Amino acid sequence: MKLIVGLGNPGPQYERTRHNAGFLALDRVIARHARGAAGLPRQRFSGECTEVTIGSERTLLLKPMRFMNCSGSAVSEAVNFFKLDPAADLLVLVDDYALPLGHLRVRAEGSPGGHNGLSDIQRALGTAVYPRLRIGIDGPPPGFEDPADWVLGRFTDEQLKTISPALDQTADAVDVFVTQGLTKVMNQFNKKVEVKK
Repeated sequence: MKLIVGLGNPGPQYERTRHNAGFLALDRVIARHARGAAGLPRQRFSGECTEVTIGSERTLLLKPMRFMNCSGSAVSEAVNFFKLDPAADLLVLVDDYALPLGHLRVRAEGSPGGHNGLSDIQRALGTAVYPRLRIGIDGPPPGFEDPADWVLGRFTDEQLKTISPALDQTADAVDVFVTQGLTKVMNQFNKKVEVKK
């Protein structure tokens, strides 16, 4: 069993916001692998869960339905229920405004880097050793005093076009993670991606 978590905030007011890049990426994975009634999301682990098979591996796709700052409880509930090893069985998809729009970075562990969702997951799991794939959303332009205003703002149509290939590449990275492991993902996806302007 593998657990793939996309981070975001629930509710229509947060749709298409930069902070929901993890949700947007997980939607690509769901669209690629979910089939029929078995692929419909269920309410479980304080979130929306979709169970799919990637390769031959049973995989749970989880969107925590608590707010970003409280994502950890949903992740720890699923990890504990299935007795998963966070270092080997968990991959978190998350936005990162320190990365250019559409760039990806995969790490096996590390600090939350100021991201409240990652901070709460680390608190709930009691470890910073779990893989995370960061999706670049660009930093705030001049004039934004609080980065929260930027990350909670909506992508423009042009920005969505720019980030769309990265969301597809994130779904590719999930496939590789599940079927070939984290090292292969890091080797394949930790490079500059061509971003169409």
